[in-house]
Amino acid sequence: MMIFDDLASAGTGPVLEQMLKFAGARHRLLAHNLANIDTPNFVPLDVSPQAFQRHLARATARRQEATGGETGALVLTDTDEVLFGGGGSAPLTLKPGSSSGNILYHDRNNRDVERLMQAVAENQLAFRTASDLIRRQNDLLRSAIAQRV
Repeated sequence: MMIFDDLASAGTGPVLEQMLKFAGARHRLLAHNLANIDTPNFVPLDVSPQAFQRHLARATARRQEATGGETGALVLTDTDEVLFGGGGSAPLTLKPGSSSGNILYHDRNNRDVERLMQAVAENQLAFRTASDLIRRQNDLLRSAIAQRV
C-alpha cells in the first residue's frame, strides 16, 4: 500500500486537491451571497483567494525543502480565514469576513453585483483549472498502470 500513498502525495496532487477544496467551499459562500443579494440588512462574506494561494505556496515551498518536492505530506496550518481540519482528505472550513468596499443601499444591504459576479467567475476558473489538471494526472497514471504509452 505504500506505493499508493506515494502516488497520492506525489508532485502537485496534494496542492491541486487543496485548491479544489478551497474553490468548492468558496463557491458555496459566493452562491449564498448571490442568493441573498436582495435580502435587507444582508452583508456578503468572502475570503481572500490571494491569501490562500500565498499560504499554499509557502506550504509547497516547505515540502520541497524537506523532501525535494517529489513526495511527502503537504502540511497546511490553519489561517485566519481557513481551517484545514487535519489536512489530507479532511474537508476545509472557511471563516469568512465582510468586505467594506461594497455599496450600502437604502434597504441596508451591502452589495456589489458586479464584484460578486467577477468573484464567481474567477473562482469557477480556479476550480476548473485544478480539476482539469487532476484529471490529466489521473489519465496519465491510468495509462501507465494499463501499460499504454
